[in-house]
Amino acid sequence: MNKDDKNLRKLNELIELIRKLRAPDGCPWDQKQKKEDIGKYILEEAYEVVDSLAGENPQALKEELGDLLFQILFLTEMGSESEQFFLSDVMDGIRKKMIRRHPHVFGNKKVSSVQEVKKNWQQIKKKERSIKGEEQNIFGNIPRSFPALKKAQKITSIAAIYGFDWPNIQDVMKKLKEEIKEFNAAVTNCNHDEIEEELGDILFTMVNLSRFVQVDAETALSKVTNKFLQRFSYVTTKLSARGISLEKATLAEMDALWNEAKSRV
Repeated sequence: MNKDDKNLRKLNELIELIRKLRAPDGCPWDQKQKKEDIGKYILEEAYEVVDSLAGENPQALKEELGDLLFQILFLTEMGSESEQFFLSDVMDGIRKKMIRRHPHVFGNKKVSSVQEVKKNWQQIKKKERSIKGEEQNIFGNIPRSFPALKKAQKITSIAAIYGFDWPNIQDVMKKLKEEIKEFNAAVTNCNHDEIEEELGDILFTMVNLSRFVQVDAETALSKVTNKFLQRFSYVTTKLSARGISLEKATLAEMDALWNEAKSRV
């Protein structure tokens, strides 16, 4: 049996398993699930896939991809039950979409850069929305549930494709300095609304800075947050070994252990 045949057999087995879970004699919990419930699980599983990528553990990635695939197939099966759509429709739809959006691969379109590919992609999406009669909004397909950093980077990336962007990174750095100055003024004035707005401007500018250096802002913040957790765990473990609770530890003690952690984590 070749890989394609094996993949198809395993896919069918997983679909049959889901149908069994949803059957009248199946699992009460799976039977009562709604589409909105599965949507939340898909989001959670997608984040766990990203986490496993950071760990560089192929086995963990395989498991998390399986969890994500299960939720996708589960939601697709719910669509099949109501005869709204079927798995074949889902696969055929995405196949046709990818062909349409890669005319430089499947057609005669010529491109000379990744930037040009991205621009063509947005133009094709715009044409598709026009055919569907959807609102002509270049940001219309950005998910409302996106985290704020990811949403900001996606929006500014799209705007940049249309030329609405700083000419170079030095201009972004200059803008960042301006925003920090305005934030300091808001703090001096003790105006909470202004502080919130100016802090938002700093974060938004930082997202643009991330884009200019080709770093995903969401990923960068996640990594540094995880690093903080690892180092703080080192601090708490060392304090516990000395018989000192976190509540009773002094800032000097925690700082000293933090500096130790920096050389280890």
